[in-house]
Parts: sequence; C-alpha cells; structure tokens
Amino acid sequence: MSPERRRTRQLHVGRVAVGGGAPISIQSMTTTKTADINATLQQIASLVAAGVDIVRVAVPHWEDAEALAAIAAKSTVPVVADIHFQWKYAIAALEAGIQGLRINPGNIKYQDKVRLIAREAKARGVPIRIGVNAGSLEKDLLERYGNPTPEALVESALNEARILEDEDFTDIKISVKHSNPAVMIESYRQLAEKCDYPLHLGVTEAGPMPMGGVKSAVGIGALLAEGIGDTIRVSLTTTPSRRSRSARGSSSHWGSASAAWTWSRARPVGAPRST
Repeated sequence: MSPERRRTRQLHVGRVAVGGGAPISIQSMTTTKTADINATLQQIASLVAAGVDIVRVAVPHWEDAEALAAIAAKSTVPVVADIHFQWKYAIAALEAGIQGLRINPGNIKYQDKVRLIAREAKARGVPIRIGVNAGSLEKDLLERYGNPTPEALVESALNEARILEDEDFTDIKISVKHSNPAVMIESYRQLAEKCDYPLHLGVTEAGPMPMGGVKSAVGIGALLAEGIGDTIRVSLTTTPSRRSRSARGSSSHWGSASAAWTWSRARPVGAPRST
C-alpha cells in the first residue's frame, strides 16, 4: 500500500511547480565555473537531456553573478543560484532574472541582509530554498547540541524561515542535509512535522558510486516511501548527468526509491491509496 504524500504549500521555480501535489522534480548542479557561460550552458543541456527539471549553479565570485543573466535567459530549465556568503550576489542573481535562490543559514550572518533578500525575491516572485547543511551549521547551535543533530538542523531551518516570514515571504522550500542517511532521515521527519513547506531531499557529500548511490537511495528512498519530499537531488562524486540519471530512479541503484519515485510522480496528493 502506498503512503499518502505529505501535504505542503506549492511554489514555482520558473515553470516547475514544487509541492502541493506536484510531481517530484529532479534537480542537479553544474560543476563548471559559472562565469564560463558557454561551458555552463553546455552542461545544463546535458543535464536536461538526462531528465533534470531544475539546475543549480554556484555563485562564489562576482564574475559568476555577472554571468547569470545570460545563463538564465538561455537555459531551457529554471536555474537556481547557490549563494553562500555574499548577500550582494543574491541581489545580483535576482536582478539577472534567476528563477530561484538557495541560501545557507550558516553562512549569511546578518539578518538585515537576509530580510533584504526576502523583500527583493518577493518583489520578483522568486522562491528561496533554505539549505541547511551539517557541515556549515551555526556555531551557537553546534555549541548547544554538540553535533549537527536532527534537532539542530531543524532549528536552524525554522529560525531562517521565521526571518523570511517576518518579511511576509513564504515561497520557501527547505533542505536539512547530512552525510549520514540515518541522521538525514530523522531530520526530515522532524521538519515535516513542524512546517508545511515543500522539502528538498538529499544526502550531502554522499561520495562516489556505488556507496554514494546506496546512501542516497537509503536516505531519499526511505523518505519518499513515507510520502515526504517534493524535489530531490543526488549528490555523487561523479558527472552531473550521472547524478541526474541516478535521481531518475534506475532500479539498479535505487531499489525502494525507484518505486517510491514512480508512485510519487504519478499520484497526486489526496488521491485514493492503491491496494
């Protein structure tokens, strides 16, 4: 018997609906230097050919931010800008016409800058993913919990969500990633009970195949089988197109995740359970 999918709000990353009963979308990330526009667009094209719905690009330098206008305009799928430390790059990405942002609560230190990002994103109808990562958790939470526990990851995510909500911004999706699938699973379970935002699933730093595929299958597959998860990304030490093929649910790599993914793509929220 298939579980009923968790009910969430819905947002749109460009033309791709996430949450609210929409099919589970597949994401991947480019490995090119984003400033190399042609190489980045070529890699995006290969990801699209492999079945990706949304692509994320890193924006660690100003020249990467400057390249976003051309990339966003020419990509055939929505592009998300991955912002780590520089809030100015987030503003530049929004001005460039990017379709989504990812911000890390452990890296952008100033609440007033996060609030500014929220206001600018709201004005343009651009969603934000709060991307909590065990490797970059805030120091105060690490001191309190001792380790990046599920409770610490969830608290970090909800604290950041409240900052965005204070600006009347609710086009939010959340990830709470850990390299240990057991911790990752429990983190998402706890988060799913505390909010109705769409959840982006992934095991961070999963490593190369085959172990990376196994860890991702365990973490993502277990949650999908419980009806938790609205968009997924497999983080493997391999080519981006292979990551996306893995995310598409190859039976040789995914096992239970394949069945869960197939079911979740086809069955809308609230549909009768199969018997």
